[in-house]
Amino acid sequence: MPVSRSTAPSGPAGSDERRVHRFQTRIAVCAGGGEVCDGWVLGVVGAALPLARADLALSSLQTGLIGAATLIGIFFGGLVFGRLTDRVGRQKMYLVDLLVFLAGSVLQLVVDGALQLFAVRLLMGIAVGADYAIAGALVAEFAPPERRGRLLASLIAFWYAGYTLAAVVGFGLASWSTDASMWRWILASSAVPSLVVLVARLGTPESPRWLASKGRYAEADAISRRWLGTPLDEEDVGGTPAVQPGLAALFAPAYLRRTLFTSVFWLCQITPFFAISTFAPQVLAALGASDDGVSEVLLNVFLLVGCLSGVWLIGRIGRRQLLIWTFVVTAAALLALGLWPFGPQWMIVGCFAIFALFHAASSTLQAVYPSEVFPTGIRATGIGFAAATSRVGGAVGTFLVPIGLQSWGVGAVMLCGCALSLVGAAVSAAWAPETSGLDLSRASAPQGAERHGAHKASQPA
Repeated sequence: MPVSRSTAPSGPAGSDERRVHRFQTRIAVCAGGGEVCDGWVLGVVGAALPLARADLALSSLQTGLIGAATLIGIFFGGLVFGRLTDRVGRQKMYLVDLLVFLAGSVLQLVVDGALQLFAVRLLMGIAVGADYAIAGALVAEFAPPERRGRLLASLIAFWYAGYTLAAVVGFGLASWSTDASMWRWILASSAVPSLVVLVARLGTPESPRWLASKGRYAEADAISRRWLGTPLDEEDVGGTPAVQPGLAALFAPAYLRRTLFTSVFWLCQITPFFAISTFAPQVLAALGASDDGVSEVLLNVFLLVGCLSGVWLIGRIGRRQLLIWTFVVTAAALLALGLWPFGPQWMIVGCFAIFALFHAASSTLQAVYPSEVFPTGIRATGIGFAAATSRVGGAVGTFLVPIGLQSWGVGAVMLCGCALSLVGAAVSAAWAPETSGLDLSRASAPQGAERHGAHKASQPA
């Protein structure tokens, strides 16, 4: 059985404290490495798709489907592998998904035709969806309350780093060579970070919280003592609500609102972002800005800066305020682009920069909220479901953007993005909890119980 709080030491001290701190940082960095791969897989599409379209003679329909394939894969990966991660453990799945990344990256060198390319991108999307659920759950379950917000938020910073590097590498390779098949090497470049992260993740221990949720207290206590420098805590780990694993638990009264909240706010962030960024050259050209790749790279730089700002802000203004007000600002930027789509270039670039900065700042909460508000037994399932739901919107948006640009015009596309941001703001204002400073068992307590424990939180997030 887990050790009670009254008999367990409060935590490691001195050199042990520094060792534990380094270990928790290592967990976050290795998890973040997977996010680099996730961002890379998605970020290279913008540079590769125009070249693949010309080389493979793709239709607009085929181009849209290939652009959306990874997002469709994330839907199935989040649903299936989130549940599987709660069943078989975090550590096993932590390595399997990187093997899929690596295999899929190499296969893109030899695909022959639209159908094969779609299938490989779909497979890689499944691995991305799995990694979202695995990484968030593992970091949340090893992190202390005072560091949990920043460590989880940093996962998205890693994602944007991978996304930005992928754009730089992709457009660099595209400009370096006129080879018609260069798109293959652009897509396959994700093999490099995948291999590095796979090696780095070897030796990662299983989550003590997950082991305890399965009744394996002796193993959980041994890992907690070795890696966290303290015995397993009965009040914290043992007090985690016992829930029946599976998707059905997400729709029980105790967690229904959280399931809806995490899914809807994530969908409202992702849909306009991927719809715009995947086809950034076409969108920027339609708005009258440069389409030579430089504008998209600059957009990604703004995204990375915004994400780092979000990591810094999360411990200062709290989760709830960060989410609500960034939705309001992104809605205003998209509204300006929608009402004045052919304004001066400085206005277009400025609105895109504002959208990128504030969207990226709030997107850090995609790793934070779903990892905090579900208990251990369904944590990865909840993260995976929210990621899957969000990617439905992302896939639909990515598929419809080239059609919308042609049929409705760029102004209408921007206004659709504005409407989604306003929905996100309204849902966040109604349902977003404030989990700053709560230990994980209180943050994930059944609906209504989190208010009872909120006043007990004594440490900043």
